Amino acid sequence: MKFKATLAAAAILACTGVLAQQQGVTKDTILIGTIQDLSGPLAGFGKQARNGMQLRVDELNEQGSVNGRKLKLLVEDDGYDPKKAVLAAQKLVNQDKVFIIAGHLGTAQNMAAMPVQFEKNIVNFLPITAAREMYEPLHKLKYSFAATYYDQIRLALPKMVKEKNIKKVCTIYQDDDFGLEVQRGAEAGLKTINMEVAEKTTYKRGATDFSSQVAKMKSSGCELVVLGTIIRETIGTIGESRKTGFNPIFLGSSAAYTDLIHKLGGKAMDGLYATMTVQHPYLDEASQPIRFWANKYKTKFNEDPTVFSVYGYIIIDQFIKAAQKAGPNLTTDSFVKTMDTMTFEPDMFGGARATYTATKRLGSDISRMSQIKDGKWTVVSDYAK
Repeated sequence: MKFKATLAAAAILACTGVLAQQQGVTKDTILIGTIQDLSGPLAGFGKQARNGMQLRVDELNEQGSVNGRKLKLLVEDDGYDPKKAVLAAQKLVNQDKVFIIAGHLGTAQNMAAMPVQFEKNIVNFLPITAAREMYEPLHKLKYSFAATYYDQIRLALPKMVKEKNIKKVCTIYQDDDFGLEVQRGAEAGLKTINMEVAEKTTYKRGATDFSSQVAKMKSSGCELVVLGTIIRETIGTIGESRKTGFNPIFLGSSAAYTDLIHKLGGKAMDGLYATMTVQHPYLDEASQPIRFWANKYKTKFNEDPTVFSVYGYIIIDQFIKAAQKAGPNLTTDSFVKTMDTMTFEPDMFGGARATYTATKRLGSDISRMSQIKDGKWTVVSDYAK
C-alpha cells in the first residue's frame, strides 16, 4: 500500500514537473513577449504594433480568457539594432521566461534574435517582416504571416512595367537583409519579362541624405524606381527626386505602406504605389467595422491607428485562436501541433486567407496594390499571384 502511495505521489510530481517546465504558462497567465523599435528609426511602426497587440490583449482579458488564462504582454525595445535585439530576446527568454515571442519587428533583428529563442524552444510567432527567412528554411518554431517582400515585388513589378510601358527600372534599397529581399524580388520579376535593373543604388540603415542616389537614377533616365525603403528613406528619396525635377513612378513594398508616408511627406508623396496585405484603418473608412475599431483604438491610445496597429492586433488575435484550440495543457509542442492545422479566414481589414501546416509556415503568399491619392492610401488592385 505504501509502495502504491509512493508511486502515486511520484506520478503527481512528474506531472507538475512537466507543467512547470513549460515556461511562460501558469495556472492563470500566459506570458507573451514582443520586441519592437520604440526609440530608433522605426519607432513609428514599433509603437503602433505594440499598441495593436495591447488592444487585443486587453480585449481578451476584459471579455474572457484562453482556457482560464489571461494574457500578459511584455515589451522590449531594440531600437532597430540587431545587437540590441539579441539582448532583448535574452531578457525575455531567460529572465522573464515568456511562452512565445510574437510580432518582432524587423528582418535583421529577427535573424539575430531567433537563435536565442530556438535554443530554449520558444516559437518566433508571426514577426512583422516579410522576409523569406521568417519561414525558410523550414523550422519547427517559425511561423510567418505576410507575403514576402521578394514575392510582392516579383509579382507586382512586371505587371506595372507592362501596364505603364516602362523601358528603364532602377532600384534604391537599404543595405541589409530587408533591402536585399526587395532588390532580389525586382531582379526576379524583371527577368520574367527579359529586362534587367538599369541602375542599382543603396544606402546604409539610418541614412538621411539620398541626393547622390537620386542623381544617379535621374542621370540613368529611370522611369520607374523600386523602393527597398521604409519610412523616412521613402520620404527622403521621393522628396529629393521631386525637388530635382525627377518624377518617375515609385513602387514600394509593404514596408512603405504606412500613413506616416503621407503625413510626414505631404503632397510630394502623392502617386506612390506600394504592395500591401491588410488595409490601413482610416477613421473615416467606409467600412463600418474598421471605422468602429479605429475609433476604439484612438479612444484608448489617443492617436490614430496605422496598418502596423492592425498587424499587432491580428498577430495576438491569431495567437489567441490557436492557443484556445490547443487546449488547457498549453505547451510549445501542443501549440505547434495546433498551429499546423490552423486556417484563418479573411478579416475586416482585408487580409487574405491564411493556412498553416507542418510543411507550410507562411500563412499567405499574395498581396495587392495601393496608391497614395490626395494624401490617403487607396486600394487600386485585387490580390494577385
